[in-house]
Amino acid sequence: MKVDVKNVDEIKRELKFEIPKDRVSKQLDEVYKDLGKKAKVKGFRPGKVPRNVLEGSHSHIAQEEAVKQLIPEVYHEGIKQENLSPIDMPDIQDVDFKDGKVTFTAKLEIKPEIKLKSYKQIKVKRKSNTVTDEEIEKTLDYIKQGQGADKKVVVDDAFAKGLGYPNLDEFKKSVARQMELDKDRQNRADVENQIVESLLKSVSFKAPESMMKKQLEHRIHETKQRLEQQGTPADKIKEDETRMRDELKEAVEKDVKVYLIFDKIAGEEKLEIKEGENLPSKVMELLLKEAKWEE
Repeated sequence: MKVDVKNVDEIKRELKFEIPKDRVSKQLDEVYKDLGKKAKVKGFRPGKVPRNVLEGSHSHIAQEEAVKQLIPEVYHEGIKQENLSPIDMPDIQDVDFKDGKVTFTAKLEIKPEIKLKSYKQIKVKRKSNTVTDEEIEKTLDYIKQGQGADKKVVVDDAFAKGLGYPNLDEFKKSVARQMELDKDRQNRADVENQIVESLLKSVSFKAPESMMKKQLEHRIHETKQRLEQQGTPADKIKEDETRMRDELKEAVEKDVKVYLIFDKIAGEEKLEIKEGENLPSKVMELLLKEAKWEE
């Protein structure tokens, strides 16, 4: 097997394969042997059709089947030989069966080279979860408006009882607890975002188009489903699809880059990702433990 590798850019590779006659011939032998067991040819019993007769009536089918079987085998041997790590299935082109040889081209993308600086001791600062009296009062106003209550209505024990609480004090405690939980979630997300932004600033690499395309289609599908559930007309969703794609491109590129950075860290740390575990979550857990927390 002969393979020539062309570096199209930093992550795109074009591999030209040539499968020699002897290997093609050997594969054809196997195909004809299998065909001979199944082929129905007038005047011959199944399994007793001579090779030359099969070649006269089934040569095109045999060649197609041999190529179909050879390409995946040879492709995997080629990427192993060239020490390449494709991130998706290749685009197979220019397949040709000529003079007993088979040639084809495989276009693929490999994982980008990510030169990580230190990913430990990333500076992070977490905001307070404390809820102020002013914030509680604002929330009570929102709740009052949500209940359709008149501005003149006083938020008192009677109002609290109407919402299922024994008194106003218990109602305020419940609101404060919920607000603290919300703040806690927001603050955790903010800390994680600080880590992500720090990592993105520390490296520069091209996000693979195939990964971005797959992720974009996934995000578009999710957005369409959500709009359908909200009752948005189908023609309106279709009309807005181009705009949706443009708006999501930047976020998708960021998601792909972050995933690849986390994948790199998982490799550096030899993290074991068990079945059912989420790689980004496990890496984030490590980064939070190793972060430099500032007051």
